[in-house]
Amino acid sequence: MSKAAKVTIQDIAHKAQVSQSTVSRVLSGNAPVAATKRTAVLAAIDELNYRPNIFAQSLASGQSLTIGVLTQNFGNPFYDGILVGILQTLEPTPYSPIFGDGRWQLAVEKRALRTLIDRQVDGLIVVGGLSPQEEILAYSRDVPLIVAAREIPDLADQCLFIDNKKAAYDATCYLIDMGHRHIAHVTAPMYYHGPINDIFQRYQGYIQALTEAGIEPDPQLVVEGDLSRQSGLMALQNLVASKRPFTAIFAANDQMAIGIRLGLYRRGLRVPEDVSLVGFDDEPTTAYLTPPLTTVRQPAIELGQTAAQAILDLINANQQPCDPFDTELIIRESVARRR
Repeated sequence: MSKAAKVTIQDIAHKAQVSQSTVSRVLSGNAPVAATKRTAVLAAIDELNYRPNIFAQSLASGQSLTIGVLTQNFGNPFYDGILVGILQTLEPTPYSPIFGDGRWQLAVEKRALRTLIDRQVDGLIVVGGLSPQEEILAYSRDVPLIVAAREIPDLADQCLFIDNKKAAYDATCYLIDMGHRHIAHVTAPMYYHGPINDIFQRYQGYIQALTEAGIEPDPQLVVEGDLSRQSGLMALQNLVASKRPFTAIFAANDQMAIGIRLGLYRRGLRVPEDVSLVGFDDEPTTAYLTPPLTTVRQPAIELGQTAAQAILDLINANQQPCDPFDTELIIRESVARRR
């Protein structure tokens, strides 16, 4: 154990030549202390390199000054963008984030959530995830909770999300407007916590756009990945193996679109001359693909900033309504007009 870890309030009191209760009042900031004594205590703290026992303080104050954040897949550009926004907002406050990664595995996510709550966090931000609505509602009764990048109807005032159905509808309509009639969709598991989830809503938007344009949806042109690049590559292989004609692909996220792009390249299929491609998220790297990817922009950093402010407001009983975020179709060079 380091010397700093062994320093006690008694040591500070002896060094500053004051009582232990005076040291406690300086540390808590909850009671007035004479300026000379306060200066002596602060000097002793600095000289002894004292670090307070955060857990002991939280027991005494009822606050840990920590915010639990459950994310999905550290290293995923979209989720990391949300984390950046959370960090930016919490940095000037007394609160520090503690992170857990669900890795899109329900058992892992449940363990991470339980760990965060057991650490007595003052608030919890759940980003995406697989936990059923009933479990999220139960957590919200134990700790102030905000959900980001996911819609939970019974917790609507505490959810930050985009209109996924409209965003996917707009992306598919753009492909239709460019003359495409055989449009494939690479999706992901859609029923992990009921019909209200972003992947299912994107599928609904795709189907609605086709139907309104008088195009009969072809189930064989809908293939499932798992939101990873590798699964996009495999999905492209499955599409080709189905022998169903397609001239465009709408992927439910950019990671899969990148895998699809590689699969097309390996088969000598050019983007966009042979197959047009649209993604979803607008990850920073997509602007530098060959060709740059047309995609739906989600405001990841803004989502994180708003989630962090929302949890602080909820902790302080100053909850504000959460409105859906807008998306934008970013048109680049991966879509060509079908002649």
